[in-house]
Amino acid sequence: MAGFVEFQALGDALIRNASVPGCLLESAAADIVACDILVSGGIIARIGAGLEADAPAVDLGRGMVFPGLVDLHTHLDKGHIWPRAFNANGTHLAAQLAVKADREANWTAKDVATRADFALRCAYAHGTVAIRTHLDSLGAQLDITWPVFRKLRDDWAGRIALQGVALIPLDAYGTDFVERMADVVADAGGILGGSGALQPDAPALIARIFELASERDLDIDLHVDETGDPAARTLGMIARETIRHGYQGRVTCGHCCSLAVQDEAFARETIALVAEAGLTVVTLPIVNLYLQGRRTPGTPVWRGITLVHELRAAGVRVVIASDNTRDPFYGFGDLDLTEVFREAVRIGHLDLPVGDWPRAITSLPAEVMKLQAGVLREGAPADLVLFSARDYSELLSRPQRDRVVLRNGRPIDTMPPHYRELDHLFEGMHVQGGTG
Repeated sequence: MAGFVEFQALGDALIRNASVPGCLLESAAADIVACDILVSGGIIARIGAGLEADAPAVDLGRGMVFPGLVDLHTHLDKGHIWPRAFNANGTHLAAQLAVKADREANWTAKDVATRADFALRCAYAHGTVAIRTHLDSLGAQLDITWPVFRKLRDDWAGRIALQGVALIPLDAYGTDFVERMADVVADAGGILGGSGALQPDAPALIARIFELASERDLDIDLHVDETGDPAARTLGMIARETIRHGYQGRVTCGHCCSLAVQDEAFARETIALVAEAGLTVVTLPIVNLYLQGRRTPGTPVWRGITLVHELRAAGVRVVIASDNTRDPFYGFGDLDLTEVFREAVRIGHLDLPVGDWPRAITSLPAEVMKLQAGVLREGAPADLVLFSARDYSELLSRPQRDRVVLRNGRPIDTMPPHYRELDHLFEGMHVQGGTG
Protein backbone atom coordinates (compact mmCIF):
# COMPACT_ATOMS: atom_id res chain seq x y z
CA MET A 1 0.00 0.00 0.00
CA ALA A 2 1.46 3.32 -1.06
CA GLY A 3 1.40 6.20 1.38
CA PHE A 4 3.52 8.99 2.79
CA VAL A 5 3.91 7.11 6.12
CA GLU A 6 4.03 3.41 6.92
CA PHE A 7 1.74 1.74 9.41
CA GLN A 8 1.90 -1.76 10.80
CA ALA A 9 -0.94 -3.85 9.43
CA LEU A 10 -2.00 -4.78 12.95
CA GLY A 11 -1.58 -3.29 16.39
CA ASP A 12 -1.68 0.04 18.16
CA ALA A 13 -0.02 3.27 17.05
CA LEU A 14 0.78 6.68 18.43
CA ILE A 15 0.27 9.20 15.63
CA ARG A 16 2.53 12.12 16.43
CA ASN A 17 2.74 15.64 15.07
CA ALA A 18 -0.68 15.70 13.37
CA SER A 19 -2.61 18.75 12.19
CA VAL A 20 -6.37 18.51 12.70
CA PRO A 21 -9.13 20.95 11.66
CA GLY A 22 -10.27 22.42 14.93
CA CYS A 23 -13.93 22.20 13.89
CA LEU A 24 -13.66 18.38 13.86
CA LEU A 25 -12.56 18.19 17.48
CA GLU A 26 -15.12 18.37 20.26
CA SER A 27 -13.47 21.33 21.99
CA ALA A 28 -11.10 23.41 19.90
CA ALA A 29 -11.24 27.02 18.86
CA ALA A 30 -8.22 27.12 16.56
CA ASP A 31 -8.55 26.68 12.80
CA ILE A 32 -5.94 23.90 12.75
CA VAL A 33 -4.84 22.15 15.95
CA ALA A 34 -1.48 20.41 16.45
CA CYS A 35 -1.93 17.20 18.37
CA ASP A 36 -1.06 13.52 18.82
CA ILE A 37 -3.58 10.70 18.42
CA LEU A 38 -3.26 7.36 20.21
CA VAL A 39 -4.94 4.47 18.40
CA SER A 40 -5.49 1.40 20.55
CA GLY A 41 -7.69 -1.62 19.97
CA GLY A 42 -9.14 -0.07 16.83
CA ILE A 43 -10.41 3.06 18.57
CA ILE A 44 -9.15 6.57 19.27
CA ALA A 45 -7.90 6.15 22.82
CA ARG A 46 -6.51 9.65 23.39
CA ILE A 47 -6.12 12.98 21.61
CA GLY A 48 -3.78 15.64 22.91
CA ALA A 49 -0.40 17.28 22.81
CA GLY A 50 2.80 15.48 23.79
CA LEU A 51 1.19 12.10 24.37
CA GLU A 52 3.30 9.18 25.57
CA ALA A 53 2.34 5.53 25.10
CA ASP A 54 3.85 2.09 24.77
CA ALA A 55 2.97 1.83 21.07
CA PRO A 56 4.84 2.25 17.77
CA ALA A 57 5.07 5.94 16.92
CA VAL A 58 4.33 7.34 13.49
CA ASP A 59 5.37 10.95 12.85
CA LEU A 60 3.08 12.72 10.36
CA GLY A 61 5.35 15.74 10.09
CA ARG A 62 2.34 18.05 10.64
CA GLY A 63 0.25 16.15 8.09
CA MET A 64 -3.51 16.76 8.32
CA VAL A 65 -5.91 14.19 9.78
CA PHE A 66 -9.62 13.94 8.98
CA PRO A 67 -12.13 11.46 10.35
CA GLY A 68 -13.81 9.05 7.92
CA LEU A 69 -15.76 10.94 5.25
CA VAL A 70 -19.56 10.90 4.89
CA ASP A 71 -21.25 11.30 1.48
CA LEU A 72 -24.90 12.33 1.86
CA HIS A 73 -26.01 12.43 -1.79
CA THR A 74 -24.96 9.88 -4.42
CA HIS A 75 -26.50 7.72 -7.16
CA LEU A 76 -24.93 4.27 -6.89
CA ASP A 77 -27.43 2.72 -9.30
CA LYS A 78 -26.60 5.18 -12.10
CA GLY A 79 -22.84 5.15 -11.68
CA HIS A 80 -20.42 4.11 -14.44
CA ILE A 81 -22.88 3.77 -17.31
CA TRP A 82 -21.18 6.55 -19.31
CA PRO A 83 -19.51 4.18 -21.83
CA ARG A 84 -22.95 3.02 -23.02
CA ALA A 85 -25.10 6.05 -22.07
CA PHE A 86 -23.17 9.26 -22.53
CA ASN A 87 -24.74 12.71 -22.61
CA ALA A 88 -24.66 13.97 -26.19
CA ASN A 89 -25.05 17.68 -25.38
CA GLY A 90 -24.39 17.95 -21.64
CA THR A 91 -27.86 19.19 -20.68
CA HIS A 92 -30.05 18.01 -17.81
CA LEU A 93 -32.80 16.89 -20.20
CA ALA A 94 -30.38 14.85 -22.31
CA ALA A 95 -29.08 13.22 -19.13
CA GLN A 96 -32.60 12.22 -18.07
CA LEU A 97 -33.36 10.71 -21.47
CA ALA A 98 -30.06 8.83 -21.66
CA VAL A 99 -30.52 7.32 -18.19
CA LYS A 100 -34.12 6.35 -18.97
CA ALA A 101 -33.08 4.51 -22.13
CA ASP A 102 -30.21 2.73 -20.38
CA ARG A 103 -32.35 1.81 -17.39
CA GLU A 104 -35.03 0.23 -19.58
CA ALA A 105 -32.48 -1.69 -21.65
CA ASN A 106 -29.83 -2.73 -19.13
CA TRP A 107 -30.64 -2.29 -15.45
CA THR A 108 -30.92 -5.88 -14.31
CA ALA A 109 -30.18 -6.77 -10.70
CA LYS A 110 -26.73 -8.05 -11.73
CA ASP A 111 -25.91 -4.91 -13.70
CA VAL A 112 -26.93 -2.55 -10.87
CA ALA A 113 -25.14 -4.62 -8.22
CA THR A 114 -21.92 -4.81 -10.22
CA ARG A 115 -21.71 -1.08 -10.85
CA ALA A 116 -22.79 -0.10 -7.34
CA ASP A 117 -20.26 -2.42 -5.71
CA PHE A 118 -17.54 -0.99 -7.96
CA ALA A 119 -18.49 2.54 -6.88
CA LEU A 120 -18.46 1.54 -3.21
CA ARG A 121 -14.98 0.10 -3.55
CA CYS A 122 -13.84 3.41 -5.01
CA ALA A 123 -15.39 5.38 -2.14
CA TYR A 124 -13.94 3.01 0.44
CA ALA A 125 -10.43 3.35 -0.98
CA HIS A 126 -10.74 7.15 -0.75
CA GLY A 127 -11.74 7.09 2.94
CA THR A 128 -15.55 7.23 2.94
CA VAL A 129 -17.33 5.50 5.84
CA ALA A 130 -21.00 6.25 5.06
CA ILE A 131 -23.08 6.92 1.95
CA ARG A 132 -26.69 7.85 1.28
CA THR A 133 -27.74 6.90 -2.25
CA HIS A 134 -30.78 7.87 -4.26
CA LEU A 135 -32.26 4.89 -6.11
CA ASP A 136 -34.44 5.09 -9.22
CA SER A 137 -37.66 3.47 -8.00
CA LEU A 138 -40.31 4.06 -10.64
CA GLY A 139 -42.24 1.13 -12.11
CA ALA A 140 -40.46 -2.19 -12.50
CA GLN A 141 -37.17 -0.75 -11.22
CA LEU A 142 -38.62 -0.70 -7.70
CA ASP A 143 -38.46 -4.49 -7.51
CA ILE A 144 -35.00 -4.68 -9.06
CA THR A 145 -33.00 -2.04 -7.25
CA TRP A 146 -34.26 -2.24 -3.67
CA PRO A 147 -33.40 -5.94 -3.15
CA VAL A 148 -29.96 -5.18 -4.63
CA PHE A 149 -29.56 -2.25 -2.24
CA ARG A 150 -30.52 -4.34 0.79
CA LYS A 151 -27.92 -6.96 -0.08
CA LEU A 152 -25.25 -4.33 -0.69
CA ARG A 153 -26.05 -2.75 2.66
CA ASP A 154 -25.56 -6.10 4.37
CA ASP A 155 -22.42 -6.95 2.39
CA TRP A 156 -20.81 -3.58 3.16
CA ALA A 157 -21.81 -3.41 6.83
CA GLY A 158 -18.77 -2.50 8.90
CA ARG A 159 -17.05 -0.86 5.95
CA ILE A 160 -19.53 1.68 4.55
CA ALA A 161 -22.86 2.40 6.23
CA LEU A 162 -25.52 2.68 3.53
CA GLN A 163 -28.87 4.49 3.40
CA GLY A 164 -31.27 4.37 0.45
CA VAL A 165 -33.66 7.02 -0.88
CA ALA A 166 -36.47 6.23 -3.33
CA LEU A 167 -36.11 8.54 -6.32
CA ILE A 168 -39.15 9.06 -8.55
CA PRO A 169 -40.45 12.02 -10.57
CA LEU A 170 -42.45 14.43 -8.45
CA ASP A 171 -45.54 13.96 -10.60
CA ALA A 172 -45.56 10.21 -9.79
CA TYR A 173 -46.78 11.18 -6.33
CA GLY A 174 -50.11 11.90 -7.99
CA THR A 175 -50.55 8.21 -8.86
CA ASP A 176 -51.59 5.11 -6.92
CA PHE A 177 -48.13 3.58 -7.42
CA VAL A 178 -46.63 5.57 -4.56
CA GLU A 179 -48.54 3.64 -1.86
CA ARG A 180 -46.75 0.42 -2.75
CA MET A 181 -43.48 2.23 -3.35
CA ALA A 182 -43.63 3.80 0.11
CA ASP A 183 -44.33 0.39 1.66
CA VAL A 184 -41.27 -1.12 -0.06
CA VAL A 185 -39.13 1.76 1.16
CA ALA A 186 -40.47 1.50 4.71
CA ASP A 187 -39.85 -2.26 4.77
CA ALA A 188 -36.25 -1.62 3.70
CA GLY A 189 -35.72 1.10 6.30
CA GLY A 190 -35.31 3.67 3.53
CA ILE A 191 -36.18 7.30 2.90
CA LEU A 192 -38.76 8.92 0.63
CA GLY A 193 -37.47 11.12 -2.17
CA GLY A 194 -38.32 12.61 -5.52
CA SER A 195 -37.27 15.16 -8.09
CA GLY A 196 -38.92 17.84 -10.15
CA ALA A 197 -38.99 21.54 -10.86
CA LEU A 198 -41.65 23.92 -12.24
CA GLN A 199 -44.42 21.41 -11.48
CA PRO A 200 -47.81 23.17 -11.73
CA ASP A 201 -49.39 21.07 -8.99
CA ALA A 202 -46.27 20.94 -6.82
CA PRO A 203 -48.00 21.94 -3.53
CA ALA A 204 -50.40 18.99 -3.69
CA LEU A 205 -47.64 16.57 -4.70
CA ILE A 206 -45.34 17.76 -1.92
CA ALA A 207 -48.19 17.40 0.58
CA ARG A 208 -48.65 13.82 -0.61
CA ILE A 209 -44.98 13.03 0.07
CA PHE A 210 -45.35 14.24 3.63
CA GLU A 211 -48.55 12.25 4.11
CA LEU A 212 -46.87 9.03 2.99
CA ALA A 213 -43.79 9.73 5.08
CA SER A 214 -45.79 10.62 8.20
CA GLU A 215 -47.90 7.48 7.94
CA ARG A 216 -44.75 5.31 7.83
CA ASP A 217 -42.44 7.45 9.99
CA LEU A 218 -39.98 7.98 7.14
CA ASP A 219 -37.48 10.76 6.62
CA ILE A 220 -37.57 12.73 3.36
CA ASP A 221 -34.74 13.61 0.96
CA LEU A 222 -35.66 15.50 -2.22
CA HIS A 223 -34.01 16.84 -5.36
CA VAL A 224 -35.19 20.45 -5.32
CA ASP A 225 -35.22 23.18 -7.99
CA GLU A 226 -32.32 21.69 -9.95
CA THR A 227 -32.51 24.40 -12.59
CA GLY A 228 -31.34 27.90 -13.35
CA ASP A 229 -34.91 29.10 -13.88
CA PRO A 230 -35.88 31.56 -11.10
CA ALA A 231 -39.52 30.50 -11.50
CA ALA A 232 -38.66 27.17 -9.80
CA ARG A 233 -39.76 27.83 -6.21
CA THR A 234 -40.52 24.49 -4.58
CA LEU A 235 -37.97 24.95 -1.76
CA GLY A 236 -40.23 27.34 0.11
CA MET A 237 -43.21 25.01 -0.40
CA ILE A 238 -41.23 22.15 1.14
CA ALA A 239 -40.25 24.31 4.11
CA ARG A 240 -43.86 25.27 4.78
CA GLU A 241 -45.02 21.65 4.52
CA THR A 242 -42.22 20.59 6.87
CA ILE A 243 -43.41 23.08 9.47
CA ARG A 244 -47.06 22.08 8.98
CA HIS A 245 -46.26 18.40 9.61
CA GLY A 246 -43.83 19.04 12.45
CA TYR A 247 -41.09 17.37 10.42
CA GLN A 248 -38.29 19.73 11.42
CA GLY A 249 -34.89 18.04 11.27
CA ARG A 250 -36.13 15.18 9.08
CA VAL A 251 -36.09 16.73 5.60
CA THR A 252 -33.11 17.09 3.29
CA CYS A 253 -33.12 19.14 0.08
CA GLY A 254 -30.46 18.64 -2.57
CA HIS A 255 -29.34 21.11 -5.25
CA CYS A 256 -31.69 24.12 -4.70
CA CYS A 257 -29.96 25.80 -7.66
CA SER A 258 -32.65 28.31 -8.58
CA LEU A 259 -32.32 30.00 -5.18
CA ALA A 260 -29.10 31.59 -6.46
CA VAL A 261 -30.82 33.32 -9.39
CA GLN A 262 -33.95 34.55 -7.64
CA ASP A 263 -34.71 38.05 -6.45
CA GLU A 264 -32.67 38.86 -3.35
CA ALA A 265 -35.70 39.66 -1.19
CA PHE A 266 -37.47 36.45 -2.24
CA ALA A 267 -34.33 34.40 -1.64
CA ARG A 268 -33.91 35.94 1.81
CA GLU A 269 -37.52 35.09 2.68
CA THR A 270 -37.07 31.51 1.44
CA ILE A 271 -33.86 31.05 3.43
CA ALA A 272 -35.63 32.22 6.59
CA LEU A 273 -38.31 29.59 5.96
CA VAL A 274 -35.68 26.92 5.36
CA ALA A 275 -34.03 27.79 8.67
CA GLU A 276 -37.34 27.75 10.53
CA ALA A 277 -38.17 24.34 9.04
CA GLY A 278 -34.81 22.90 10.04
CA LEU A 279 -34.11 21.67 6.52
CA THR A 280 -30.70 20.32 5.58
CA VAL A 281 -29.47 21.64 2.23
CA VAL A 282 -27.01 19.58 0.20
CA THR A 283 -24.94 21.33 -2.41
CA LEU A 284 -23.51 19.24 -5.25
CA PRO A 285 -21.04 21.74 -6.66
CA ILE A 286 -19.16 19.65 -9.21
CA VAL A 287 -22.23 18.16 -10.89
CA ASN A 288 -24.20 21.39 -10.87
CA LEU A 289 -21.22 23.20 -12.36
CA TYR A 290 -21.20 20.53 -15.09
CA LEU A 291 -24.93 20.63 -15.90
CA GLN A 292 -26.28 24.06 -15.06
CA GLY A 293 -26.00 26.95 -17.48
CA ARG A 294 -24.62 24.77 -20.25
CA ARG A 295 -24.89 26.34 -23.69
CA THR A 296 -23.94 24.43 -26.82
CA PRO A 297 -22.10 26.12 -28.33
CA GLY A 298 -21.23 28.75 -25.78
CA THR A 299 -19.62 29.44 -22.44
CA PRO A 300 -21.50 28.95 -19.14
CA VAL A 301 -22.00 32.18 -17.22
CA TRP A 302 -22.95 30.89 -13.74
CA ARG A 303 -21.78 28.19 -11.37
CA GLY A 304 -25.05 26.42 -10.65
CA ILE A 305 -24.65 26.11 -6.91
CA THR A 306 -27.09 27.36 -4.32
CA LEU A 307 -26.55 30.20 -1.84
CA VAL A 308 -24.35 28.20 0.53
CA HIS A 309 -22.93 31.18 2.45
CA GLU A 310 -26.30 32.83 2.96
CA LEU A 311 -27.92 29.57 4.04
CA ARG A 312 -25.20 28.81 6.55
CA ALA A 313 -25.28 32.37 7.89
CA ALA A 314 -28.99 31.85 8.60
CA GLY A 315 -28.22 28.75 10.66
CA VAL A 316 -29.10 26.18 7.98
CA ARG A 317 -27.13 22.94 7.98
CA VAL A 318 -25.29 22.90 4.62
CA VAL A 319 -23.66 19.67 3.43
CA ILE A 320 -21.33 19.04 0.47
CA ALA A 321 -21.69 15.75 -1.44
CA SER A 322 -20.61 13.91 -4.59
CA ASP A 323 -23.83 13.27 -6.56
CA ASN A 324 -23.29 11.41 -9.86
CA THR A 325 -20.22 9.55 -11.12
CA ARG A 326 -19.50 8.65 -14.76
CA ASP A 327 -23.09 8.76 -15.92
CA PRO A 328 -25.04 11.15 -18.20
CA PHE A 329 -25.49 13.66 -15.37
CA TYR A 330 -21.73 13.89 -14.83
CA GLY A 331 -19.21 12.16 -17.07
CA PHE A 332 -16.48 12.08 -14.42
CA GLY A 333 -15.99 11.53 -10.69
CA ASP A 334 -14.95 8.69 -8.39
CA LEU A 335 -16.86 9.24 -5.11
CA ASP A 336 -13.75 10.88 -3.69
CA LEU A 337 -15.02 13.38 -1.14
CA THR A 338 -11.59 14.94 -0.82
CA GLU A 339 -11.81 15.89 -4.50
CA VAL A 340 -15.37 17.11 -4.04
CA PHE A 341 -14.38 19.24 -1.05
CA ARG A 342 -11.40 20.69 -2.92
CA GLU A 343 -13.59 21.74 -5.84
CA ALA A 344 -16.37 22.99 -3.55
CA VAL A 345 -13.94 25.37 -1.87
CA ARG A 346 -12.86 26.69 -5.26
CA ILE A 347 -16.32 26.89 -6.82
CA GLY A 348 -18.12 28.30 -3.79
CA HIS A 349 -15.31 30.46 -2.37
CA LEU A 350 -15.35 28.52 0.88
CA ASP A 351 -11.98 29.88 1.92
CA LEU A 352 -10.77 33.03 3.70
CA PRO A 353 -11.12 31.20 6.01
CA VAL A 354 -12.01 27.57 5.35
CA GLY A 355 -13.29 27.63 8.92
CA ASP A 356 -15.76 24.88 9.75
CA TRP A 357 -16.52 23.82 6.16
CA PRO A 358 -14.73 20.45 6.71
CA ARG A 359 -17.77 19.53 8.81
CA ALA A 360 -19.82 19.57 5.59
CA ILE A 361 -18.22 16.27 4.49
CA THR A 362 -17.89 14.71 7.94
CA SER A 363 -19.89 15.48 11.08
CA LEU A 364 -22.85 17.31 9.51
CA PRO A 365 -23.86 14.56 7.06
CA ALA A 366 -23.25 12.04 9.84
CA GLU A 367 -25.77 13.93 11.98
CA VAL A 368 -28.34 13.75 9.17
CA MET A 369 -27.74 10.00 8.80
CA LYS A 370 -27.90 9.62 12.60
CA LEU A 371 -24.47 8.03 12.69
CA GLN A 372 -21.65 8.30 15.20
CA ALA A 373 -19.08 9.29 12.60
CA GLY A 374 -17.23 12.28 11.20
CA VAL A 375 -15.86 13.65 14.50
CA LEU A 376 -12.49 13.03 16.09
CA ARG A 377 -13.23 12.04 19.66
CA GLU A 378 -11.83 9.66 22.22
CA GLY A 379 -13.65 6.32 22.16
CA ALA A 380 -14.66 6.62 18.50
CA PRO A 381 -13.53 4.07 15.90
CA ALA A 382 -10.10 4.92 14.51
CA ASP A 383 -11.47 5.56 11.01
CA LEU A 384 -9.06 8.21 9.83
CA VAL A 385 -7.76 9.78 6.64
CA LEU A 386 -4.15 10.92 6.91
CA PHE A 387 -2.72 13.43 4.45
CA SER A 388 0.83 14.55 3.81
CA ALA A 389 -0.61 18.05 3.28
CA ARG A 390 0.12 20.26 6.29
CA ASP A 391 -2.44 23.01 5.72
CA TYR A 392 -5.39 23.85 3.50
CA SER A 393 -3.27 25.34 0.74
CA GLU A 394 -1.40 22.06 0.38
CA LEU A 395 -4.52 19.93 0.90
CA LEU A 396 -6.52 21.72 -1.77
CA SER A 397 -3.74 22.02 -4.34
CA ARG A 398 -3.14 18.34 -5.14
CA PRO A 399 -5.27 15.18 -5.43
CA GLN A 400 -3.66 13.70 -2.27
CA ARG A 401 -3.07 10.33 -3.90
CA ASP A 402 -0.59 9.41 -1.17
CA ARG A 403 -3.22 9.58 1.57
CA VAL A 404 -3.33 6.80 4.15
CA VAL A 405 -6.75 5.49 5.18
CA LEU A 406 -7.17 3.75 8.52
CA ARG A 407 -10.25 1.68 9.35
CA ASN A 408 -10.43 0.63 12.99
CA GLY A 409 -6.81 1.70 13.20
CA ARG A 410 -5.63 -0.52 10.37
CA PRO A 411 -4.40 0.72 6.99
CA ILE A 412 -6.44 -0.33 3.96
CA ASP A 413 -5.56 -0.56 0.29
CA THR A 414 -6.14 2.90 -1.17
CA MET A 415 -5.93 1.81 -4.80
CA PRO A 416 -9.43 2.02 -6.35
CA PRO A 417 -10.55 -0.77 -8.72
CA HIS A 418 -9.66 -0.48 -12.40
CA TYR A 419 -12.35 0.44 -14.91
CA ARG A 420 -11.48 -2.67 -16.90
CA GLU A 421 -13.44 -4.66 -14.33
CA LEU A 422 -16.61 -3.20 -15.85
CA ASP A 423 -15.79 -4.00 -19.50
CA HIS A 424 -18.05 -7.05 -19.56
CA LEU A 425 -21.07 -4.78 -18.98
CA PHE A 426 -20.49 -3.09 -22.31
CA GLU A 427 -19.70 -6.07 -24.55
CA GLY A 428 -21.46 -5.91 -27.91
CA MET A 429 -22.54 -2.31 -27.32
CA HIS A 430 -21.47 0.93 -28.92
CA VAL A 431 -19.03 2.32 -26.41
CA GLN A 432 -18.30 6.05 -26.21
CA GLY A 433 -14.56 6.49 -26.31
CA GLY A 434 -14.37 9.83 -24.52
CA THR A 435 -16.64 12.52 -23.18
CA GLY A 436 -18.50 13.53 -26.28
